[in-house]
Amino acid sequence: MDTMRERFAAVTTELLDRDPRLAVVLADIGADGFRAARDRHPDRVVNVGIREQLLIGVAGGLALTGIRPIAHTFASFLVERPFEQVKLDLGHQGVGAVLVSAAGSYDWPAGGRTHMAPGDVALLDTLPGWTVHVPGHPDEAERLLRHAAADGDEKVYLRLSAHQNATAQPVAPGRFLTLRQGRRGVVLAVGPMLDAVLAATEGLDVTVLYAATVRPFDRAGLRAAVGDDPANVVLVEPYLAGTSAGEVNQALEAVPHRVLGLGVPKEEHRHYGSIAEHLAAYGLDEAGLRERITSYLW
Repeated sequence: MDTMRERFAAVTTELLDRDPRLAVVLADIGADGFRAARDRHPDRVVNVGIREQLLIGVAGGLALTGIRPIAHTFASFLVERPFEQVKLDLGHQGVGAVLVSAAGSYDWPAGGRTHMAPGDVALLDTLPGWTVHVPGHPDEAERLLRHAAADGDEKVYLRLSAHQNATAQPVAPGRFLTLRQGRRGVVLAVGPMLDAVLAATEGLDVTVLYAATVRPFDRAGLRAAVGDDPANVVLVEPYLAGTSAGEVNQALEAVPHRVLGLGVPKEEHRHYGSIAEHLAAYGLDEAGLRERITSYLW
């Protein structure tokens, strides 16, 4: 299976060949994947070097001319470092772009804290109008990327990860999928957390929802899964724990409910190792999730 980033480079190269309105803006990271595209479209594949603020500034400038820019680098350099430019050069100027990240919360532990961005989605939540996709498989990433590239002038964040599920789901932008139904509570798995959630809830009397798009949050989908009785909801997100708790509260404002937000903790990440070791340390592997979910619901 290819990775989400490999699929991103291949699909974006194809889209550049077909759509003269698209352009790619890079900050060195990922440039090798776009060599062929740069040779064919030197005016629409721009590498600004290690200048992430300029990366977003150029994307904003291109958008003002009618171009649909796709900007790519690691999440910490795409959202956190140039946040002022995201806020002003895109949002304040009223233009859109597709921001495609990699190495989100724990993808490259050896890179250290500078290469981890578990707060990226929460940070974008401070700005209006962003669509946020968190695919769990390369096929889902491709579907959401194609949708975003063709999506007018909307502001879209596509969060790619080396952590992925074994099987793609038939995702539709903005809609949750119901994969299991039960009576004791609703567990919402986001993107690459799905496999661990399905394993952890095997045999449990719970509903499992899957989200590959978290903004806009499918409030109607969650409300339908909960019904009219008092509700217990568990969020399992591959970034900062509780990022979507406020969205759950708004969706269920007319229903008595409790929310448990599971994800990456706020504490500093001072560990190397592998993705699997990080997930275990955060209680986001199968064993950790089963213990936390059962203790909450039973």
